[in-house]
Amino acid sequence: MEYKIAMDENFKLDIRKRPRRLRKSDAILSLCEETRVNPSDLILPVFIKEGKSGASEIESMPGVMRHTIDSLFRVCEKALKRGVKAIAPFPQVDPKSKSDRADEALNAKSLANRAISAVKKRFPEMALIADIALDPYTTHGHDGILDSSGQRILNDETVEILSGMALMAAQAGADFVAPSDMMDGRIGAIRSALDECGFVDTAIMAYSAKYASAFYGPFRDAIGSSPNGGQKQGKPKKYLDKRGYQLNPANVREALKEAALDEEEGADVLMVKPAGAYLDVISKVRASTSLPIAAYQVSGEYSMIMAAAQRGWIDLERAKRESLIAIKRAGADMILTYFA
Repeated sequence: MEYKIAMDENFKLDIRKRPRRLRKSDAILSLCEETRVNPSDLILPVFIKEGKSGASEIESMPGVMRHTIDSLFRVCEKALKRGVKAIAPFPQVDPKSKSDRADEALNAKSLANRAISAVKKRFPEMALIADIALDPYTTHGHDGILDSSGQRILNDETVEILSGMALMAAQAGADFVAPSDMMDGRIGAIRSALDECGFVDTAIMAYSAKYASAFYGPFRDAIGSSPNGGQKQGKPKKYLDKRGYQLNPANVREALKEAALDEEEGADVLMVKPAGAYLDVISKVRASTSLPIAAYQVSGEYSMIMAAAQRGWIDLERAKRESLIAIKRAGADMILTYFA
């Protein structure tokens, strides 16, 4: 039996509530938009290097550059004009300056500290977020100091170095110190060190839920963090296994515990990293605290979108916007993103 549809343009269903009324034009869509991402919500991660040769490309991160301090000034000027008021510098450390115990991390004149000081002097209105972790400075690429066997990260010894590193970043002019190491007790130790040395106004942006993610690869290329075993002929690169201190991607309750501990120890902002694959974690952390929440749209998330757009598989502008809206909608107050 055939069902015939009468093509009558005057046919109307008896519906009082029509949600599409609020989607009939761009103006109305904008008025009814529940979630907005503003430039002032964004933090721009920037890669820095020694020298005066200007910027150089990062192959695994299309459109992202490593900057000298001089070229970083131009980035900051452009960002401020567009309403992005915060940057997070990450150094590519000269291999000659690396050591097993990350000695360069405690150098008051390190590349990172010089960059923070220079930017703060040139652009006092720019917020500076200093990365507090040892992986750029260690020969082995881990975020902490290894024991004599080379198999285990020494938590307390690492925290002692991180506290000194945070003090030097604060002295250089950092507005936030951002411990990204996931060592136990580091927020309390850093808060105590800052307060004891008079840096009571330096805030802590804690990487509270940093997962042992597969999405960090391009970042490690950008800072020159050593992969475990390098890359052999015909075989994929093996990256360091950081599951001994970063969170298991399968766990949510553990992230809530870490966030609660960081808040108790004195964190001012809590962060979830990565962002896109952990929207549920962002949402649950948001529900558990009144502190501001940061989320980091990491290098792998960025590079996947860029690579697909370069091949014409997705619309870059729409994908970029949609990915950031999702993070904001999940509950993030601020987003670290290379799209900034």
